[in-house]
Amino acid sequence: MSKTCFVYVTYIRATPEKVFAAITQPDIARRYWGHENVSDWRPGSPWQHVRANDARTVELVGEVLEISPPTRLVISWSNASQANDPTSRSRVSFDIVEYEGMVRLTVTHDELEAGSGMANGIQKGWPIVLSSLKSLLETGEGIDVFAKPTQA
Repeated sequence: MSKTCFVYVTYIRATPEKVFAAITQPDIARRYWGHENVSDWRPGSPWQHVRANDARTVELVGEVLEISPPTRLVISWSNASQANDPTSRSRVSFDIVEYEGMVRLTVTHDELEAGSGMANGIQKGWPIVLSSLKSLLETGEGIDVFAKPTQA
């Protein structure tokens, strides 16, 4: 089983504290992601990625592997349905660096099984989620992360 990695870098007119809060506070994440990241954010603690709708479906689960507010967060990541399968787990690192009056956010999603549904899904998912995060922090409004491409 070969592994792959996905890296996305974006620049946001915000402070590291605001970016970190947007990732870790459910009420903010809901506004740009349509999900809430729920945890007590301590090393070793569980986290859940919960759909912010009436069903409150837990879609992803993991563990807080490393946390250093407001500059770094590392979590394990797997589909809730595969939580007991260690081979299905991947890792996401959020690195937040001040950069000339703004923030450079680098999201590294690694330890992914190459060609898996998860690897294919995150390549489409992270760009729209992080674009929505940037929009929310810069304009006060996220974008529709559930939007589907239209055919021309």
